[in-house]
Amino acid sequence: MIAVIDYKAGNLTSVVKALNFLGAETLVTQETEVVRGAGKVVLPGVGHFQATSLLAELGLTDAVRESVAKGAWFLGICVGLQWLFEGSTEAPGVAGLGHFAGVCERFPARFDGMELKSPHVGWNSLEGVRADSRLLRGVKDGGFVYYTHSWRPPVVEATAAVTEYGGTFTAVVERENVMGVQFHPEKSSAVGLQVLKNFLEL
Repeated sequence: MIAVIDYKAGNLTSVVKALNFLGAETLVTQETEVVRGAGKVVLPGVGHFQATSLLAELGLTDAVRESVAKGAWFLGICVGLQWLFEGSTEAPGVAGLGHFAGVCERFPARFDGMELKSPHVGWNSLEGVRADSRLLRGVKDGGFVYYTHSWRPPVVEATAAVTEYGGTFTAVVERENVMGVQFHPEKSSAVGLQVLKNFLEL
């Protein structure tokens, strides 16, 4: 069973539909015991980083830590990926999980002397796909995925693929059983479905 965490923000319905399409049994939940007992946990997300403060208020931050420590697989999507870091300049007073070092920052207003549009919306390519990535198995460099975001995660040692827009940012992060994607796999056609399928097969 996959626990899909509901923190009253984001693209929860479309993520659940995509997982169910692939044959997964899902349970949308805010219950800490459900998260602790799940073999896989998904945290979807669209919108303001402030919304993730509900995770701490409901005890879900600690539940995720315990679940991950016991070996459950975790996938964060968009803001769900950003939450895996220490925080975001979008909501400086809200702490992330802190599983990965660094803070998510807004795209710059200008890059290479030109105005940069933000949010970053639309299709862009995955580059530097790590050969040992389990989440990206079967995904090649240059595969296109769909984005919509104004804040971006930094590149870290656990980065499994990057995307270029106003500089390089982490598109996929993966360390052991904790993974995240900045793009929306449920909107990313064949590549996105491959990523979700890989997660289901872990």
